[in-house]
Amino acid sequence: MIRYALVCSFGHEFEAWFSNADDYEAQNNKKLVTCPLCDDGTITKQIMAPALKGTKRKTDADKAQAFAAFAGKVREKIRSTHDYVGDKFADEAMAMHRGEKDEKPIYGETTLDQAKALKDEGVPAAPLPPAFAPTPPKKLN
Repeated sequence: MIRYALVCSFGHEFEAWFSNADDYEAQNNKKLVTCPLCDDGTITKQIMAPALKGTKRKTDADKAQAFAAFAGKVREKIRSTHDYVGDKFADEAMAMHRGEKDEKPIYGETTLDQAKALKDEGVPAAPLPPAFAPTPPKKLN
């Protein structure tokens, strides 16, 4: 089996599978290959990179591992460059926005109502996706 990237005369791109190259040519010459979007029968092959044996495709596990490593780097970067302010995030962000405190990078927690209030005030703040949110530092007694 061979897969071709095809395009019709109207520029619609699509893919199709054929038993072999001769099968594609025979079907295309008889106008049996048509665009699934507009039914145009004037079809040409697009340039494609060959599928080479020995090239390793990433598995879902490989992708998950790569994402976990990337997310860990993001968490560490935030942890090392931002101050953790805990549940005082909304108050701190609002004070910096109003010029009552010097601006600095911070992270912490906020309630949904506090987040809405920050948005309404135009405070540039956004929630971090869980994978990128650093765990809060442990408090020492």
